Amino acid sequence: MQVAVESWSPEYGAPADDGALAASSGDVDLDVELPASEWRPLTPPADVAVPAVLGFVDGVRRVDARVWVTGADGQPRQGICATWAAGVVRCDASAKVSSIAATEVRRGLFTPVRDATVLSTRFADYPVVPVPDDEPDQLSLALQGAMAELEHRVSDRAATADGPADLLVVDGPLRQRQRLVGAVGYVKTHHAAYLPEAVRPVVAALACGQRTPVFRIGGRFSRWSWYLRLPCTIDHGWSGVVRCEASPELPITDAVARADQVASTLPRFASAPQKDPRAPQNLYPIAGLERALSRRLGDPQLLFRSLREAAFLAA
Repeated sequence: MQVAVESWSPEYGAPADDGALAASSGDVDLDVELPASEWRPLTPPADVAVPAVLGFVDGVRRVDARVWVTGADGQPRQGICATWAAGVVRCDASAKVSSIAATEVRRGLFTPVRDATVLSTRFADYPVVPVPDDEPDQLSLALQGAMAELEHRVSDRAATADGPADLLVVDGPLRQRQRLVGAVGYVKTHHAAYLPEAVRPVVAALACGQRTPVFRIGGRFSRWSWYLRLPCTIDHGWSGVVRCEASPELPITDAVARADQVASTLPRFASAPQKDPRAPQNLYPIAGLERALSRRLGDPQLLFRSLREAAFLAA
């Protein structure tokens, strides 16, 4: 028997969950950079131009309190009061953080109660965010969607601001941001296997800094995609593997050039196990941005006490 211990700390889940063993239902075209029969690990050319300025986009969220909201019908329904934030960190080619910009913080009362109103406390207001029902999963999905929407807005600002980054790395899939031709989606947790079994061994064969050929994922949010292995100790086939996405509006030649650029650039930002529990996939700029955004969410104990106080006074 052979066992490999996942490098991520257990509290963060796993970079490849059970869903990674199931084939994706999306339409995948392998024959865009190389025919499927010629798929192999690819090393970016030595003369690839590294971007002078990079931007990394990420968001954080936190449930400040779980609440019960009673509307005019007298029926109590579950809800959550939450805070979420998104921002951009800019770095130069030497992997040195230069600035954190375009930071936004939002709060909300997620509830299905139609006549709910803003919940005001001493320290913050929680505007109503409607949700379909009060199932915990629906509340969590609504919060995730609100954070994703804020990340999209911050991405737009980063892409159109004065002095935009030469490469904008978005933590997670591109989705609606696929129109940003200069952005790359960075997916560090694998929920589905996009590649058929015939070429899946190419991922396991990747050396650090190598990538798979570019392939196209169809569906509602079509995009170019490829797998990349970051610097790490290779204990199993998915060690240090991330999936990247690029806008389908890029010509295939530009998408291939972008894949080579990313493979030449991102490894220098990979985190080390002794410094990050999600190494190497949680890139240093993203980890730093997460810490900075978390500080902007406010003191959780003060907010919790203020929410209890507001609820008591409103009773």
